[in-house]
Amino acid sequence: MNLTAARRIAPAAGNLGVLTPGMGAVASTFVAGVIAARRGLSPPIGSISQMAHIRLGTKTENLNPPIREFVPLAGLDDLVFGGWDPLSANVLEAARTCGVLEEGDLGSISAELEGVVAMDAVFDRRWVSRLDGVRVKPQVSKWDQAQALMDDIENFRSTHDCDRLVMVWCGSTEAFSEPTAVHESVESFEAALKADDDAIAPSQIYAYAALQSDVPFANGAPNLTVDLPCMEELSRSRGVPVAGKDFKTGQTLMKTLIAPGLKARMLG
Repeated sequence: MNLTAARRIAPAAGNLGVLTPGMGAVASTFVAGVIAARRGLSPPIGSISQMAHIRLGTKTENLNPPIREFVPLAGLDDLVFGGWDPLSANVLEAARTCGVLEEGDLGSISAELEGVVAMDAVFDRRWVSRLDGVRVKPQVSKWDQAQALMDDIENFRSTHDCDRLVMVWCGSTEAFSEPTAVHESVESFEAALKADDDAIAPSQIYAYAALQSDVPFANGAPNLTVDLPCMEELSRSRGVPVAGKDFKTGQTLMKTLIAPGLKARMLG
């Protein structure tokens, strides 16, 4: 096997659709930040790909290109945003409701944010009891919900002329759950979808729809979503990557950064 050929990364070309299940505080801040950055209104603070450099060769060679120039990644201008939300109709509404960004941050990009329209969500209040979804898909069957998501994905791909898509879970953390027999294989998972099994969470339906649509899926919450035998099997069989178990943007970021340092210095 030619490992060099197997690991070759195709150049980024065309529009990259970024689909987010959940368009609340995290997604709206992310989208607003990208739009502000590509319009030159704000630097892309927090973006490793846009701001960090990579050292090549020895230190004395002074070869430190920006990562964005070294790795074949999509440019900010190539990103097209979309997603699903059970509460807000678009990213501007979500940003104003969540209040992470001030109106002064939103004013000059409000038209673009309003243009990122949220599709009706797959929602089950048993998994996020503090929310009461009002913009939800009419399909009752979990199997039908998955098919509806796949239709959404293909419609978005076609409407926005996207060469590639990626899905990033930005929704609320779901109730804790453990794997069951329905998660053991793709066959058992699909049978459970058709049977409306209570063990299947909305995030798992999104992940299934993404993988079946050849869309990579990244999980930004500690949900039990892609770290399941059925999802790993589907990922391998279709050659579509999965990743993630939390964004680590809040208290988990502090715990991840600070806790090891405190332990290493025997401070607690």
